[in-house]
Amino acid sequence: MATQPWASGPREILEHGIALLRKDSDKNRRLALLSVDNAVELTIKTYLGLPKRINGIVVPRKDYVEFSESFPKLLDALEQYASLKIAGIDLGEIEWFHRLRNQLYHQGNGLTVDRDKVEVYSELAKLLFESLFETVLSFETEDQHQLLGEFLASWVAFERVIAEVSLQHIDKLSTLGGRTRPPMMAINELIKQGVFKPSDAKEIDDLRRLRNEIVHGIVDHKTAVNKPAIQRLQRITEKLRASLAAEGAKDV
Repeated sequence: MATQPWASGPREILEHGIALLRKDSDKNRRLALLSVDNAVELTIKTYLGLPKRINGIVVPRKDYVEFSESFPKLLDALEQYASLKIAGIDLGEIEWFHRLRNQLYHQGNGLTVDRDKVEVYSELAKLLFESLFETVLSFETEDQHQLLGEFLASWVAFERVIAEVSLQHIDKLSTLGGRTRPPMMAINELIKQGVFKPSDAKEIDDLRRLRNEIVHGIVDHKTAVNKPAIQRLQRITEKLRASLAAEGAKDV
């Protein structure tokens, strides 16, 4: 699918950041992190600034100017106006990587950044771009980087199914100030309520732990992510999707 003209800017910046990693060095990692972070910020600003006829939302100009000056406020606005579009993407993690970028930017070249962190952030940025602009990006990447992207994309699909499951059992869940709980907060309650079989609950917990350890840099994604792990995630997603369809058929 071709990239929409208004999305070409953030795409080019993101592509530049990923390309810098192909020749690994401390300098290139720093520059790559800065580029990826710039792409994330521009992606959000571009999407929220689009006409209503394109994105279906109305953002008051005064509000847009205000939240455009602050990255945390930009994330708040994205959560407010596009919560369904970003299902499965943890904005807290994106904010963490942005803070890491700020450390590099303000403290100069004395700091280095792990390649793994830049790779994870670039994949989160890619997922955010694809979710907001409904465009599949295809860059030249190394095999392990490709596996990381496939795993994180599969995780987004999984969380969206969990969101549907939680809606199906909304009467059993507590709320946060009247709002439904985010999928991965609801999942603990769904397990306690017996919505999942013990074996499924363990599978979900194992996969969630793996995903968090990868994104938070606790494990090296080059050794932690492989085809079997991706297939496990995809299998449990399909199983939940089939269960949803079966429940839906009962209601007809």
